[in-house]
Amino acid sequence: MPVYHKIIPTADGSKTIYLPEMDEQYHSVNGALTESKYVYINKGYLFCEKENTVVFEVGFGTGLNCILTAIEAEQYKRKTWYYSIENFPLDESLIEQLNHASLFSEPEKSIFHRIHSCQWNKMNQISEHFFLHKIHSRIQDFDISPLKKFDLVYFDAFGPDKQPEMWTPQIFSSLFKQCSAGAVFVTYSAKGEIRRQLTQTGFEMERLPGPPGKKQMLRGIKGN
Repeated sequence: MPVYHKIIPTADGSKTIYLPEMDEQYHSVNGALTESKYVYINKGYLFCEKENTVVFEVGFGTGLNCILTAIEAEQYKRKTWYYSIENFPLDESLIEQLNHASLFSEPEKSIFHRIHSCQWNKMNQISEHFFLHKIHSRIQDFDISPLKKFDLVYFDAFGPDKQPEMWTPQIFSSLFKQCSAGAVFVTYSAKGEIRRQLTQTGFEMERLPGPPGKKQMLRGIKGN
């Protein structure tokens, strides 16, 4: 059965996608761009101290986290390899309707378009410092062990109450094993059960103030 996608505005002027069947949206209605910048860039990419950084993202979605990371990689001349796994890639028409490209400068738009047009299931050089490998698969079915060790994990699946099969000790454990020492794990979720599972996996977890509309978020670190 085809899934119905509805484009909706968010509080900062950027748009996101709402899925009525799940009663869930891809980004916060309190600001799609603001949430991505705060959770994944400010509390993740800029917090991670690895000079050359390997990022693994669970949920490519609209590609917003990816483009923001690519922009930072170019700004700081920080070589970044970015893996992103997504079982349901969005149609090009939906990406165009979101019009996220309008949020960026002309050079950044060029990176944005390369991110969305590049081939899946292979590593692509998007810009001088940014390399992208989009993986079309369920994370449960994909062996991550041959990939480069992760320095940073963006966990951006739909919420634990909407997509519980994504938020499991088995998935967290496989991610932890693939992480390098000192790796950072960030997610918008602050659920106590998720924090406990990640702690049991081995991450040293902390609650941080959340983005607009959300009281808290989670960040973890893999000890040395």
